[in-house]
Amino acid sequence: MSINRHQRLTVLGATGSIGLSTLDVVARHPGRFSIFALTAQRQTDKLLAQCLQFSPRYAVLGDAASVPVLQRALHEAGGRTEVLTGVEALEFVAAHDDVDAVMAAIVGAAGLRPALAAARAGKKLMLANKEALVLSGQLFMDAVGASGAALFPIDSEHNAIFQSLPAGYARDPRAAGVRRILLTASGGPFRTTPVEALQDVTPEQACAHPNWVMGRKISVDSATMMNKGLEVIEAHWLFGTPAEQIEVVVHPQSVIHSMVEYVDGSVIAQLGNPDMRTPIAHALAWPERIDAGVKALDLFEIARLDFERPDLERFPCLRLAFEALRMGGSAPAVLNAANEEAVDAFLDGRIGFRRIAQTIEATLERAVRMPVDSLDDVLAADAVARELARLEIRKRHLP
Repeated sequence: MSINRHQRLTVLGATGSIGLSTLDVVARHPGRFSIFALTAQRQTDKLLAQCLQFSPRYAVLGDAASVPVLQRALHEAGGRTEVLTGVEALEFVAAHDDVDAVMAAIVGAAGLRPALAAARAGKKLMLANKEALVLSGQLFMDAVGASGAALFPIDSEHNAIFQSLPAGYARDPRAAGVRRILLTASGGPFRTTPVEALQDVTPEQACAHPNWVMGRKISVDSATMMNKGLEVIEAHWLFGTPAEQIEVVVHPQSVIHSMVEYVDGSVIAQLGNPDMRTPIAHALAWPERIDAGVKALDLFEIARLDFERPDLERFPCLRLAFEALRMGGSAPAVLNAANEEAVDAFLDGRIGFRRIAQTIEATLERAVRMPVDSLDDVLAADAVARELARLEIRKRHLP
C-alpha cells in the first residue's frame, strides 16, 4: 500500500494506555492525522472527552448498556459522533473504506476480530494486540499477505526488531543474515523476589511495574513473564523465525528494547526511554520520523546496562509459551485463553499468583490439540480452553 502523508485513523482501544499514547502523538501533529473512529469497552467519560477533542465520525462501545449514556452526553455537548456497539461495529470501523490506518490496541482475544478485519481490508495495521497473532498466527499473516496490508508491530520489543532489520527484510530476516532475535524483558516487579514468596503476592504488587505504565492485565502478564512468552510467539509469526532462534534476555533497565544478531557477529539494538509513544510514532510516520514527546535518552544518567538469563523456575509461564509455540496448532490459542482466565481469577482474588502458571499448564495438558485453519477454529479452541481453565480454577477452591 502507498503511504499517505495525511492519515485517517481508527483507534481500537482508545481509552487504554496504548490508545491514550496514540492520541497524544496524533494531537502533536494535527495537520498530519485525523481520527475516523474511536472504540472502548465502557469508559464513557474518557471516550466522551476524546470524541469532543478529535471529532471522530464513529465511536464504538463494547458494552451496549453504555451506549445511551455516551449518546446523551454527546448530544448535550454538541458532539456529532455516531455511537455504535458490538463486534460487528468494531470490524466495520476497522475495515471502512475511509480508513487509512488502524491502531489495534484492544487487550486480549477480544481484539482478534477487528484486527483481522483491518488486515483483510488491506489497511496500514499498527498491531499492539499481540494476542491476535498468538491465537491465529498463520491465518492472520495469510490475510496480511493476501490483502497487501502494511503491518507494523507496536510492542516496543517487536518494533525494535523491525527497526534493527534492513528495510524490506521484516518478513524474511534469515535472508538478511540474521542468526538470532534477542527479545529483552525487564523481569517485572518480582525479578529478585524469592520464589517461595510469590504465592503471597497481591494484585496490587503484581501491577506495580518498575518501568512501564500499563493496564492491569498486561501488568500481571509482565509479572509472570507470560507477556514475554506471548511476544516470543508473536515474533515467530511477525518475522518468520523459529523458536530456536528467539532468545529472551532479562534487561532490568528497559533501555534496550530488543536486539538482532547477525551471522557476521554484529548485534544491532534499538535503545530509548521506556515510553510507548516512541514505537507508536515510528509506526504512524514510517518511513519518516516525527516528534513523539518522549524525553531524550541520557546514557550518562543510566550509567550501566545489565543482562540476565530468565529464571524459568520463577517464571514458568515463559517456558509454557515456548512449549505451546513448538506444539503448534491450537496450543498457542489454548495458552492465551487459559492465561486470560487465570489472570482474571487472580485479579479477582480467586487464586494465588503461582496458580496462574499451574492453571495454564493443566489446561494445555487437557486440551485436545487441533489444526487452526479458520477463524471458527480459533474461536472454538479459545472457548474450549476457557471452560477447561475455569474448571481448573474452581477445582482449586474445593475443600
